[in-house]
Amino acid sequence: MSNVKSAQRFCLTWLGTAALLVTSACSMLEPDKIDYKSSGRGVSLEVPPDLTQLPGQSRYTVSGGGVTASSYQAGQAATVAAGAPTAANQIADVQFMRQDGERWLRVARPADKLWGEVRDFWLESGFLMAVDQSNMGLMETDWAENRAKIPQDFIRATLGKVFDSLYSTGERDKFRTRLERNAAGGTDVFITHRGMEEVYTSSTKEATVWQPRARDPELEAEFLRRLMVRLGVSQEQSKAMLAAAASAQQATAPSARAVALSGGVPAVQLSDDFDRAWRRVGLALDRTGFTVEDRDRSKGIYFVRYVDPTLEKKEPGFFGKLFGRGSAPLPTSKYQVAVRSEGQSSTVTVQGGDGAPAPAADAQRIVQVLTDELR
Repeated sequence: MSNVKSAQRFCLTWLGTAALLVTSACSMLEPDKIDYKSSGRGVSLEVPPDLTQLPGQSRYTVSGGGVTASSYQAGQAATVAAGAPTAANQIADVQFMRQDGERWLRVARPADKLWGEVRDFWLESGFLMAVDQSNMGLMETDWAENRAKIPQDFIRATLGKVFDSLYSTGERDKFRTRLERNAAGGTDVFITHRGMEEVYTSSTKEATVWQPRARDPELEAEFLRRLMVRLGVSQEQSKAMLAAAASAQQATAPSARAVALSGGVPAVQLSDDFDRAWRRVGLALDRTGFTVEDRDRSKGIYFVRYVDPTLEKKEPGFFGKLFGRGSAPLPTSKYQVAVRSEGQSSTVTVQGGDGAPAPAADAQRIVQVLTDELR
């Protein structure tokens, strides 16, 4: 009996000491706010047959010139007033761009030389790749959990390594990265976020479902900053560039509203020129779950696949589908999203995959999804 009590006292002493160590460590070190861990083994995607013949070069650019750090301070007011994108700073061959509340990187390197660096960046950040199509300039991570959001209490600190799977934030994130060649021969890099959250289906809290949650623009900006570091910018420089962009006064983003054109064709009306409309529509497609299979900027057309989100929510076994376990793929349809501009205004319409008018119900639904994202 005395041996048992001695063992108990030893355990209590050890646990108390561990608690003090954990508390001391927390008081001295600020934990990293981002620590992603993949939720599965990734998705091995085959290229659909109609994508195998796509050319290996991009035909689209994002226009609008950036400015260097020296000219930024002198010309900031005039640039913002004119509505042109601004570069909050430039280090080596990397610029941090901002316009209409959107942020992206402009890198003076060809897209094919940049692709491997960006892909390695996501793998090193704890993600697996679900989409990896260099011919389209598109990569997408799998769903992953930010483990840094789990409270670091005493039990978690002492037992979390052993029973790590017992802890969950109830949130998952994925990121899409799009690389587009620009007119200067470099590459513009866009990162967009999508999130899901697990919620109870009733007050009894007996079952849960996963549903979309709002995108996090600060997560997008933080991963852009981290990518800058991966591309050669120092931590201090990247933080200064991000802070400069956050403090810079920006013009109000152009408006977006759903309208009906002649013949009752549904469309999105944008109060901006083609360059800005093309970029904004591309980002909206990335954020709302469209799969962009091809783009033809000269004709103002995005060739996309679309999954109706109402089908996604009703499908049984959604948790399994979300994390790649045994659910059949949802039905998809092909569409063309066309951007047409006249002066400082643009309209966005939806056509069928063959360029013919899309079914009215489908066009109306997609136009509303885009309008909600573009507002």
